[in-house]
Amino acid sequence: METTLKVGDVAPNFTLSSTLKEKISLSDYRGKKNVLVAFYPLNFTPG
Repeated sequence: METTLKVGDVAPNFTLSSTLKEKISLSDYRGKKNVLVAFYPLNFTPG
């Protein structure tokens, strides 16, 4: 699934593992706190 987001669009929900191995979803924070989402697609890759 490929999504094209523009500045100001609402981010789609996603779930990731925390550093404590807990599942955290963006929807857990929707409407409660400000959330900064930063993606580093080439992080931890050689070169």
